[in-house]
Amino acid sequence: MTSQKTTKYRKDYQAPAFSIDKVDLTFDIGETLTRVHARLVMRALGAAGQTLRLDGSAKLISLTLDGERLDATRYRQGEECLEIDAVPDGFILEVETEIDPAANTSLMGLYASGGNLFTQCEPEGFRKITYSLDRPDVMSKFTTTIIADKQTFPVLLSNGNKVGEGMTDKKRHWVKWVDPYKKPAYLFALVAGKLSALKDSFVTRSGRKVALEIWTEPADLDKSQHAMASLNKSMRWDETRFGLEYDLDIYMIVAVGDFNMGAMENKGLNIFNTKYVLARQDTATDADFDGVESVIGHEYFHNWTGNRVTCRDWFQLSLKEGLTVFRDQEFSADMGSRAVKRIEDVKALRALQFPEDAGPTAHPIRPDAYIEMNNFYTMTVYEKGAEVVRMYHTLLGEEGFQKGMALYFKRHDGQAVTCDDFRAAMADANGVDLTQFALWYSQAGTPLLKVALEHDAVRAEVVLTIEQSVPPTPGQTDKQPLHIPFAMALIGRDGKPLPLVLEGEAPGDGSDAGSVSRVLEVRRAREVFRFGGIAHKPVPSLLRGFSAPVRLDYDWRDDELAFLMAHDGDTFSRWEASQELARRILMRAVADLAADRQRVLSQTFVDAVGAVLANQRLDPAFRALMLTLPSEADLIELIDAADPALICRARLGVLNELAQQLRGQWREAFDLNQTRGAEVADAGKRALKNVALAMLCRLPDVWPLEGARKQYETADNMTDTMGSLNALRDRGCDAREHCLADFARRWQHDALVMDKYFTLVAASHLPDTLAAVEAALVHPAFSLKNPNKARSLLGTFGRNVAAFHAADGAGYRFLADQVLAIDAFNPQVASRLVQAFNRWRRIEPVRGALMQGELKRILAHQGLSADVYEIVSKNLEA
Repeated sequence: MTSQKTTKYRKDYQAPAFSIDKVDLTFDIGETLTRVHARLVMRALGAAGQTLRLDGSAKLISLTLDGERLDATRYRQGEECLEIDAVPDGFILEVETEIDPAANTSLMGLYASGGNLFTQCEPEGFRKITYSLDRPDVMSKFTTTIIADKQTFPVLLSNGNKVGEGMTDKKRHWVKWVDPYKKPAYLFALVAGKLSALKDSFVTRSGRKVALEIWTEPADLDKSQHAMASLNKSMRWDETRFGLEYDLDIYMIVAVGDFNMGAMENKGLNIFNTKYVLARQDTATDADFDGVESVIGHEYFHNWTGNRVTCRDWFQLSLKEGLTVFRDQEFSADMGSRAVKRIEDVKALRALQFPEDAGPTAHPIRPDAYIEMNNFYTMTVYEKGAEVVRMYHTLLGEEGFQKGMALYFKRHDGQAVTCDDFRAAMADANGVDLTQFALWYSQAGTPLLKVALEHDAVRAEVVLTIEQSVPPTPGQTDKQPLHIPFAMALIGRDGKPLPLVLEGEAPGDGSDAGSVSRVLEVRRAREVFRFGGIAHKPVPSLLRGFSAPVRLDYDWRDDELAFLMAHDGDTFSRWEASQELARRILMRAVADLAADRQRVLSQTFVDAVGAVLANQRLDPAFRALMLTLPSEADLIELIDAADPALICRARLGVLNELAQQLRGQWREAFDLNQTRGAEVADAGKRALKNVALAMLCRLPDVWPLEGARKQYETADNMTDTMGSLNALRDRGCDAREHCLADFARRWQHDALVMDKYFTLVAASHLPDTLAAVEAALVHPAFSLKNPNKARSLLGTFGRNVAAFHAADGAGYRFLADQVLAIDAFNPQVASRLVQAFNRWRRIEPVRGALMQGELKRILAHQGLSADVYEIVSKNLEA
C-alpha cells in the first residue's frame, strides 16, 4: 500500500502499460447511494501476461474479466489501487462500484450539492468513482448512461452528444451520452438534478449549428445572460483569431455553488463555480462581469488547448493551462482595453506569483516533483506559464506564433504531449533555435535584470548594459542564463521616442533599425547594446509591455519617473513608472518611521499624481490604476525582516497626506465621473470615481463619509455599492456600521453577494477585525464547507497584513485552527489557506517565530492530509 505522502518525480515517468480504447459507464443513482458499472475495453501495450494496476478508491462490488467474475483471490486492493495478475493482451474488464455522493466532502469525484450531483475529476477524482487508469496519457472514447428518479433528478447530463433517452419504469428515466473524441478520465463529467437552462445556439464558420445551454438553479437563471453572451464571443473569437472551430453538437455549462476551483473544461460539459457564471447589474461588479467573460473564454478555449491536445502527465500541466491563460488574456484584451488588461494581469502576477517564486514552495512552470498534485494548480503553472507563452509571441510575432500553433495541432491533435512538444512546434514552424528557451520550463525563481545606461555625447551613442541573474530556490542553486525578450525604447527631451539603430545596423537592411521600440534578445549573463545617433541623454523606457516575467533594477531619478508618467507612449511602462515612484516614496516613509524621522512627502510625487488626476485625455480606467499605490504585501516583498505594523502605518500616512494635499482634485475626479447604471463603456469612470471616493474618505472631514453613505443608498449597480463600502471599510464610523449591516440584511439570501460581505469584514484594518471574522464564522450565511465562503473570509484574512500579522500572534493561531478544521473534510481548500504562512521568513523575527510555531503545530497534527503536509513541510524545511 502506498503512503499518502509519497513524492512523485517527473524523471520517473513511464508510458502506460495498457490502453483503454472504450469506456462504457452506467450510473444508477439511488436515494443515497449510486452504483457505477464501468465496462473497459483494454489492450496491453507491452509484453503479454503483465500485471494490470488500476487506480481507484471507491467501494468495490464486483470485478469481471472477459465475462468471468473474479473472486478476491484473483486481485489485490491497496489504498488507492487494484492489481490483477497475468491479464490477456486484449480484454474487457467490468467494474462495479458503490459511492455515496452526499458523504463526499472533498468535492472531488461525484459529490452532492444542494440536492444535485456533480463531478470534479481533475486531476485525480475519477478514481473516487470507479477503478481505471486515471492518468492523462490514457485517452478513451466514453459512453455514459445515467439512470435516476425523474422527479428528483429531471436533468441528466454528461460529455459529448445526447443519443438517447427514455423511461425504465414509471418513475425512473435514463439518458445516454456519447463523446466521439478520445479523452483522459480527468475530463469526464456528470451532472444530475433539478436545474434550469438558458438556451441559445451558435453557427460555426463551416455552417454547423451548435446548441448552447447554461444550467443553473432556477432562481439564478436571470443572472446567466452575460455568461451566454460571453460564450458566443469566445466561440467567434477563437474562430477569428486562432481558426479553431467547436466540434460537438452541443456545448453546456453548469453552475454549482460548492466547487473547489473556478471552473472545469470537461469536454462539452463545463462545470463552473457560480462565481464565474452568475452576474446581474445589482449583484455583480464590473470586475465580476470581466471575470465571468474571462473564465467562460478560458474553459471554452480549453476545447483545443487541453482537450483535443492534452498533457502527457501532470508535470506538464502548464502545457494546457499556461497556453490557455495566455489565450483568455488575449481574448479579454481584444474584448476591452488591452492596456488595462495587461496591467491587471501583471499586478496579479507580481502580487501572487512573484512571492511564490521567492518562497519555500517555489517550482518551475514544469515541476520536477510533487506529493499532492492539487498543490500544483498554482500561479506559477498558470500565470507565469502564460507569460512564457507570451514570450514566444513576443519573439516570433503574431504570424510566427500562429504558424507554431497550426503545426502544434497538426502534429498532436488527439494526443497527450509535453511542454517540449509545444516548444518544438514553435521552433520548427519558424525555423528558429529555442533550445535555451527551454530553461524557462525547468528553472524556478524570478530573474533579476540589472540595467545601466551610459550616454556618450561626443559619439552621440547610448550604451545599454543588461546583466541577468536568477536567484537560488529550494532544490536549485546553479542557475543558467535565460533567453529573455526585452522590449525597450529611449524617450527624448520632447517626450517622443527616438529612432533606435544598433551598432552594425542600418535602416533598410532588413533589421528593425530605426524603429522607436525594440525587442532585444538577452541570452547571456551580461549583454551590451550600443545605439547610435542619439545626441542627448534620453530617459529609458524598459521592459515595455512587461515583455518577460522578471524583476527590473534600474536607477531612475524621481523626476525621470515623473517624466515617464507624463510622456511614455507604452501604457504599461507609463503605469510602471507611477508604481516605481510610489514604491520609492513608500519605502522612504517606512525608513523614516523606523528611524523616528519626520516625513515630508516628495513634491515631485505629489505633482506627478496631481498631473494624472488632471489629465482627462487618459482612459479613466488607466488613470485609476496609476493612482492606486502598491499594497502592504508588495512592500513586504521589498524589505528584509519586514515589520507589518510599521509598513501599514507608513502606507496609511502617505495615503492620508496625498488625500489632504490633492483634496480638491480628488473631489473633482469624484464629481466628474458620476454615472448611472452599469454600462460597460462607463466602467472606467466608475473605477476612477471610486478610487477618488476612497481617498476622500481618508480626510478628517465628515462630508466624504456621508457622501459614501449617500452613494451606497442610491447606487443602482454593485460596483458603486462596493465602491462606497470599500471607502468606508477602514473607518470606524456610523456610516460604515449602517451600510455594512444593511448590506448583510439586504443580501442575506444571495450566496455570491454574501461572499462580498465576508470579504469586506476580513479585509478591514480596524482593530476589531479578528473578532469580526470570528463572529462571521457563525453567521447564518456562512459555511466553512463551502470553498467560496472559506476563501472570501479566511483567504482574505490571511492576506490582511494588518490583522493577520497582529503582534500577539492571534491572527496566526486563528487561521491555523481553521486550516486544521477544513483539512478534515477538504484538504484542497485547506492547502490553499495555509499558504498565508509561506512568507514567514520575510517577517521580523518575533512575528516570524510565531508563524513558525503555528506551522509546526499544523505539521504535528494527527491525520494531516498530504495536501497540507506538503505545503507546511516545505515551509519549515526551506
